[in-house]
Formats: sequence, C-alpha cells, structure tokens
Amino acid sequence: MRRYLAVAVDCYLCLLAAGLLTRPYVGTSDAGRALPLLLAFALVLSFVNQVLLTVAVRASAGKLVMGVRVVGMPGVGRPGLGRLVRRWVLGLCWVPLQPWRRLRPLPAADGGGGDGGDGCPYTDVAGLRQVRHIDLLAYRAAVAERAA
Repeated sequence: MRRYLAVAVDCYLCLLAAGLLTRPYVGTSDAGRALPLLLAFALVLSFVNQVLLTVAVRASAGKLVMGVRVVGMPGVGRPGLGRLVRRWVLGLCWVPLQPWRRLRPLPAADGGGGDGGDGCPYTDVAGLRQVRHIDLLAYRAAVAERAA
C-alpha cells in the first residue's frame, strides 16, 4: 500500500508544481500554449523526481514521505542511472495502460501479479526493488554484524 500512496504523492506533487509553473500562461493571449507547456513541465518534473532524485537519495519525493527506498537487485545496491531511466520510460507507458490491464484477464504465464516477472510484487521491470527504509537499515545492520 505504501508504494501506491507514494505514487499518488509523486503524481500530485508533479502536477501541482507543473500547474503552478503553467499558471502565468492561463488566461492570457498565450493560453493556447498552456497545455503543451503543462505537459512539458510535468515530464521534466517527473524525470527529475523519479530519476535524478532517486539517484541522489534512493527515493522519489513520494517514496521519501512514505518511508520507501529503491534498491538494485541483486545485492541491494544503489540503482544505476540507466536502470532508473528505463524504469521511468516504462512507467510512462505502463501507468496509462492500467485501466485496460484490469479489464482483461491476465494469461497464466504472467503470474497474474503485475510484478517484475520473478513472482515478487515488489520487483519492477528494471530489476529494482522497493523496500521500506526501516527494513533496509535492519538488513545493513545484519550484514555488518555477520561480517564482524
């Protein structure tokens, strides 16, 4: 549930910021440019939030609020820029198709879980996993204790 709430927070913040940046163009002679400008701002802000912020702190703004971090699998390492860009582009294609996906039955080969293909609902298509921050800290402490 935290993942979905994090996506909702990310979407809200992105659209709010894009709307505020576009607001000066609404109601003026440049009002025809407002919608393309809104979409451009939304795409740029989405990229900054989902890719650049995740490279820096392992989470988007919504994931930070919800206490979720993104880690690379295997090894629970920091996700690379290439994987995050792939995940962002695929996410732009995946989200609009969700209503259609819910309306049709899924083939048995997919596993029906909408996961990254490994059966785990927390893995996405780019080989990244979303984990709670507290669990990540506990994992790191356990690994450090085992190494000592």
